[in-house]
Amino acid sequence: MLTTRCLAPCAGTMRIIDNPEGQRNSETDTIFDYDGSIGIKLRGNSSLSFAQKKYTIETRDEEGNDLKTQLMGLPSESDWVLLAPYNDLSLVRDVFAYNMWTEMGHWGPRTHMCEVFVNDEYMGVYAFCEKIKRDKNRVDIAKLKEDDLAERELTGGYIVRVDAYDQDDETFKSKVAGIQSNMWGGSGTGTVTWTIFYPKKEDLQAEQKAYIQDYVDQMEQSFQQANYKDTIEGYARWIDVPSFVDYFIHTELSLNADGYKRSSYFFKDKDKADGTTSKMEAGPVWDYNLAYGDCNFCNANNVKAWVYEGCSTNPTPALWKKLTQDPAFMDKVKDRYAQLRRTIISRQSIDSFFDDYAALLDEAKDRHYEKYDNLFQSGNSGGWPWWGGNSSPISYFAAYFVESYEEEIQTVKDWFGKRLAFLDEKWDYDESLPIRTVTDNKYFEAKFMRDDEGLTIQANRDLFNVEIYSLAGHLLKEITLQEHSSQLTLTLPRSLYRQPMVVVCQTDDGAYLTRIVR
Repeated sequence: MLTTRCLAPCAGTMRIIDNPEGQRNSETDTIFDYDGSIGIKLRGNSSLSFAQKKYTIETRDEEGNDLKTQLMGLPSESDWVLLAPYNDLSLVRDVFAYNMWTEMGHWGPRTHMCEVFVNDEYMGVYAFCEKIKRDKNRVDIAKLKEDDLAERELTGGYIVRVDAYDQDDETFKSKVAGIQSNMWGGSGTGTVTWTIFYPKKEDLQAEQKAYIQDYVDQMEQSFQQANYKDTIEGYARWIDVPSFVDYFIHTELSLNADGYKRSSYFFKDKDKADGTTSKMEAGPVWDYNLAYGDCNFCNANNVKAWVYEGCSTNPTPALWKKLTQDPAFMDKVKDRYAQLRRTIISRQSIDSFFDDYAALLDEAKDRHYEKYDNLFQSGNSGGWPWWGGNSSPISYFAAYFVESYEEEIQTVKDWFGKRLAFLDEKWDYDESLPIRTVTDNKYFEAKFMRDDEGLTIQANRDLFNVEIYSLAGHLLKEITLQEHSSQLTLTLPRSLYRQPMVVVCQTDDGAYLTRIVR
């Protein structure tokens, strides 16, 4: 429940009702997970015209200063986002994308489904979400201080992105032309603009901007040199290849209309004290409401299209297409894809995800679509209103129309089947063949076996920390092993008997693995 009186960034109050697992929440409850001050502002671009708004929220103390606090089981912080799934009739495309990235072994924004009231007006279903931020519990890189101006101290950490920008952002232009087709389908180029997301413009020093701009320039230009595939002198000198492999698979599966060219993040940590260079890593992922078959432009409604080929809206960095022209990189993609297809992007796993969230939102979605009663349509082909299309506000870019939430969930699951079939063919996936081992330290394997009372984990690496979350995002159990072990058995909270859960395992050398266990 939010209370605010202005549309520009302003002060307000927020109450969160988040009863324990198995207990119903009610707007008349008087026990709150949070009851205090916030800063709040609208967020988004085209979505600002929607009836359901997105918000950025900052928890504050009584003096108006940042207040780090744990909300709805998420790690303590002060900056949060309320994602409005207005044009996503499944309500959980963003949630699926972030969850998948996390399950691939990276930090992805954690989410918690909720219903929101603003000034006592019901605003529907939202995903309460962590904001992308440098933090030990988010993008875990070194804090870059104002006096970090030379040698190793200058080398990190940085977060950069390719995205929309304004006068409050510190930007620079790429020296390598991006891929951008014209409106009539012909090939062309465009200028890619990079934004330095962290440190913020007001904190960034001239030496720091020069360093990260030069790093990005050399990274992009390394793809243009004749020996760019060389593992020592080519692009591998500049990028963390496994993270780019994962980001590539994640983006191409999504068929995101904004993929690679909007909300596309990268980060670079500080070089190690032993002289080891920290390379640019791809991620985290963000903004997937126009993904997974939900969009009618940029070939996003063509399950046989490639995102890296770009389109007319914004230029796509050329490095992604260059990576596809390196057989060694594509071998890594195929190996990793084969791993993921048997686990987190199997049809069973994907179908279960959407079925589980449909069950979670069974009551809430009725209230949401009573509030926004013009989103389900029938008997119309969509398109712009003056072309005879549907007049619904989401029809301008909708790839299809459905008449019910149940039909939407089935449509999404069917779309995944078609997209996976295309990728299976192009990336030589054969479920009858054994998986080739991926040896990078970031990846490891584990088996999860559960019954009504406990969970047994068998890994091929020693573990030191395990966290268990409910599907709704509550942290239910955490254990740090005093003696690291590759096998352990945990007693489950009673609320998880026969319920799906999210298990996060971490090794002592920083590798981690996330799985939905049912």
